[in-house]
Amino acid sequence: MKSILSSLFALSMLSLSSAHARCSAQCHFPAIFNFGDSNSDTGGLSSAFGQAGPPHGSSFFGSPAGRYCDGRLVIDFIAESLGLPYLSAFLDSVGSNFSHGANFATAGSPIIALNSTLRQSGFSPFSLDVQFVQFSNFHNRSQTVRSHGGVYTTMLPEADSFSQALYTFDIGQNDLTAAYFANKTVEQIGTTDVPEIISQFKNAVTYIYAQGGRYFWIHNTGPIGCLAYVIEWFPLKASDFDSHGCVSPLNHLAQQFNDALKQAVIEVRASLSEAGITYVDVYSAKHELFVHAQGHGFKRSLVACCGHGGKYNYNKNIGCGKKVTVKGKEIYIGKPCDEPDKAVIWDGVHFTQAANKFIFDKIAAGLSMACHRQ
Repeated sequence: MKSILSSLFALSMLSLSSAHARCSAQCHFPAIFNFGDSNSDTGGLSSAFGQAGPPHGSSFFGSPAGRYCDGRLVIDFIAESLGLPYLSAFLDSVGSNFSHGANFATAGSPIIALNSTLRQSGFSPFSLDVQFVQFSNFHNRSQTVRSHGGVYTTMLPEADSFSQALYTFDIGQNDLTAAYFANKTVEQIGTTDVPEIISQFKNAVTYIYAQGGRYFWIHNTGPIGCLAYVIEWFPLKASDFDSHGCVSPLNHLAQQFNDALKQAVIEVRASLSEAGITYVDVYSAKHELFVHAQGHGFKRSLVACCGHGGKYNYNKNIGCGKKVTVKGKEIYIGKPCDEPDKAVIWDGVHFTQAANKFIFDKIAAGLSMACHRQ
């Protein structure tokens, strides 16, 4: 089985040397700047288009917290492990504190901008290039405002934080699914779309490096062929499924994207002499959950915890938290399951807090080396 985390060529998370362990104290990140989609959105889309309502957030926050999950995301566990507060969404103007970084991710974000609206396609207009522009503006304006002193010094990052921060990325899944939903074949996507997507991603990393970023933590994409919202989009043949119930061609597409992303990381690292770049194989951690869910204490893998109807408890028209009005009475039909901590998938699209914790635990040791080039 592939290692859970690979720092460029091959970094096994199962056998960290004592020398690497001794380096952990040297890796101090005063801030995190995150770019991505719903896998790491802590309130961006909710701030722009309306709050993700109950029961999102119910397992940890007790109420909706801008996350499409019952609780914490992998990025939340990363922040916890580094001793940092949870990231405020850049787009959230109420109650935010950016002294330890900012989150530019929004649910539905692709790497390459799509020619559609959120209502038309479900994909966010805040593509990776837009997120970079937001970061660039934040970088410049935060220092101007911070120089005024007072409360601003407690709410905005210090200038040195930008060169010492960890820059995290979890994005790319929506580019693949958008192309698939547009009736492109897996072969077309792999041959035509993936190279362009990867090229745009490389540009973003290079631009952030030019702004002073030095430490990059880059997640690959997960097994999209195991997600209900993808499985149910088009009719599929029995031969399309593997023995675990996932769609093989779509998982192969994700792996093709990941191979290209890993190669891009190698190339970018070679060209950016001061960059420490860690390629993080979350695909393997997520796939492990789908394949051996029960062995890791989960009772349901492909079936969503929160939703309504069908084989996977998923209906794109009746999502998690959905209510309908019948004869003047509001009825709650997009209900959560009784044990979200025993489910891998929260709503047919996103992972549960319990699954996110499992994924984080598989990659966490790499954070101790993320400030090193080797």
